[in-house]
Amino acid sequence: MSQPVHAIVLRRFDVPVERVFNAWFDPVWLGRWMFCSGEGDEHIVRFTLDARVGGMFSFVVNRQGTEVDHVGEYLEIDRPRLLVFTWATRESYPKTSRVIVELTPCESGCEVKLTHVMGSGWSAQVDWAAEAWSKLLDALEEAIAQDGGTRAVETTF
Repeated sequence: MSQPVHAIVLRRFDVPVERVFNAWFDPVWLGRWMFCSGEGDEHIVRFTLDARVGGMFSFVVNRQGTEVDHVGEYLEIDRPRLLVFTWATRESYPKTSRVIVELTPCESGCEVKLTHVMGSGWSAQVDWAAEAWSKLLDALEEAIAQDGGTRAVETTF
């Protein structure tokens, strides 16, 4: 049996762990950072999410004139320390990968470890996946910085 491959991204944020965790669920915040890296011709067309274990999400992105629908299911939500969800495109669904977002509070801010677990057939794309997630976390960090770190992100589950 082949072993899965892991794309891992580590990041430190200078805001409370709750801010970073909630930004994964707040529609306003998702629109500010998810698929908004500023590179290329890519933007969110629409997104839906049902932020509960067993709930589904869909992020439809216009990528250079083509709509790509990223879909998944929330597997674990342990506020504000852990988020686990499946990840796929509509075309490849139900074949999915898994994303694990671990958040650790620090004396000043928090640390985020994002692990994208993919099938062994994706081994050639591990670096690309890590770079893509890194750009998304850069965009999240920039959105928080533009906000001055003051806007309270509120979500309920």
